[in-house]
Amino acid sequence: MDKNQELLASVRAKANEWLGDSYDSITRADVKRMLDAEDTTELIESFYKDLEFGTGGLRGIMGSGTNRMNRYTVGAATQGLANYLKEAFSELPEISVVVGHDVRNNSREFAEIVADVFSANGIKVYLFDSFRPTPELSFAIRELGCQSGVNITASHNPKEYNGYKAYWSDGAQIIAPHDVNIVNRVASITPADIKFGGDKSRIQIIGADIDRKFLDAIKGLQLSPDLVKKYSDLKIVYTPIHGTGVNLIPESLRNYGFTNIIHVPEQDVPSGDFPTVESPNPEVPSAMAMAIAKAKETNADIVMASDPDADRIGCVMRNAKGEYVLINGNQIVMILLNYIITRNKELGKLNGNEYIVKTIVTTETIKSIAERAGIKMYDCYTGFKWIAAVIRDNEETSRYLGGGEESYGFLAETFCRDKDAVSAISLMAEACAWAKEKGMDFGQMLADIYMANGFSREEGISVVRPGKTGAEEIAAMMKNFRANPPATLGGSPVTMIKDYADLNMKDITSGTITKMDMPTTSNVLQYFTADGSKVSIRPSGTEPKIKFYIEAKAVMESAADYEKAEAESKIKVNAIKSDLGI
Repeated sequence: MDKNQELLASVRAKANEWLGDSYDSITRADVKRMLDAEDTTELIESFYKDLEFGTGGLRGIMGSGTNRMNRYTVGAATQGLANYLKEAFSELPEISVVVGHDVRNNSREFAEIVADVFSANGIKVYLFDSFRPTPELSFAIRELGCQSGVNITASHNPKEYNGYKAYWSDGAQIIAPHDVNIVNRVASITPADIKFGGDKSRIQIIGADIDRKFLDAIKGLQLSPDLVKKYSDLKIVYTPIHGTGVNLIPESLRNYGFTNIIHVPEQDVPSGDFPTVESPNPEVPSAMAMAIAKAKETNADIVMASDPDADRIGCVMRNAKGEYVLINGNQIVMILLNYIITRNKELGKLNGNEYIVKTIVTTETIKSIAERAGIKMYDCYTGFKWIAAVIRDNEETSRYLGGGEESYGFLAETFCRDKDAVSAISLMAEACAWAKEKGMDFGQMLADIYMANGFSREEGISVVRPGKTGAEEIAAMMKNFRANPPATLGGSPVTMIKDYADLNMKDITSGTITKMDMPTTSNVLQYFTADGSKVSIRPSGTEPKIKFYIEAKAVMESAADYEKAEAESKIKVNAIKSDLGI
């Protein structure tokens, strides 16, 4: 029997188990349809593996099967998590969790299933009355003193997806050893083990009270209340892109003191179908098109968006020509960190005990910003669970100023431990008022950062390879890059290779290999060149793709050099892409 026949036989065996009495009639009928179909593609994709916790938890296409998001995979994950919580917190008289969800199709149903399974296991559940931003769930876990939490969300993924994010008692997404332990518990769960019959007496509905506390905590981050008052009529276009930010983000902006919030009415409609966009992702230009049109119509100062679960921020600024231009995630983090650091310095609040955090694939310009300000910077793996881990390690000794990653995520606070578009958008509007007071727009503020720290252009490229064959192709690509590293990139010699799979850092010039200090290994490969370019390569932990992060440097001595530096670095990025074969 060849490999394809073996795979199909294995898949059919797994699928046939789903025809048993442990599964509901609708699921059984759907699985039978797949088994009877002449084309076995859907059957294989639905059953060839089990969904596993990655950098963002459990995430997949909705449907029947072990590799799909459905009541059984959600129920098994919750039963496994409940079993582990009862072991980990056995000394507590009562274990409690928070359960939330986004606007996606089936999200409320999945959230109620999660609440039922937890409560049936004797665990107290605080269930949000409706959709909420992901960061508010993190906040609620800490505010209510819970041991864990679950948010049903697939962030900015296409509408066919949903997901399951598990959080620990500190409000951060779960990392080792708990993640591995939970996966092991989940793997042993059978449908018969899942306690679907909820105990309603253990489920408490929460909502407005937590909203108020969350917004008040975010208001406490404000650094320039007088300037906000002076520029309260700043024209701010905001769109939630049909997501959970629709209520809290405009309310947070008003709470800060901004009065001129311009909506995009068509996108204020919460919907898991995301009807006005091809992709509900604020880093995709087409998702911002309606907001930019509204900005042109109203002569807005700034355009901002949040993704469907309101943890990522999108931002559009005016360039020197007055055009509205989408800025990337690296630039968002640079602007926010530069504002927070500079404003803290202006207020005399820096004492040398502060720090910031970025992920390893985020621009090295942030390292320069930190060094110039005399502030410690930590590098960590992709995902805010790792930024949260740095915060946890420094909680008693240093003051956190902010942290972010290139994928449009920023966290300005410690009362929440996941990226937060609610606070990021509020602070970005405040930074805009601060810049106005200095006679600058965002374009000029960005130019100032580049003049002080050097110009950098970043570009992310995702090569999508879906399904089982795609996963094998991605693994082969990573193997090839390790076995055959490029000697040059964009015409500049590769001088350093960092491989986080074995934590070896190799100096190409000397041949010296040193070990990197990281909490665990990760399937990430980085090349550094003599001219300051950086390339990072990693398979996605949540989607069927391999990601390339390219950063190229250029000289920028004055604001007038912006376009020239941008053009030079673009040529270099394209050359690097060609060298990588992407």
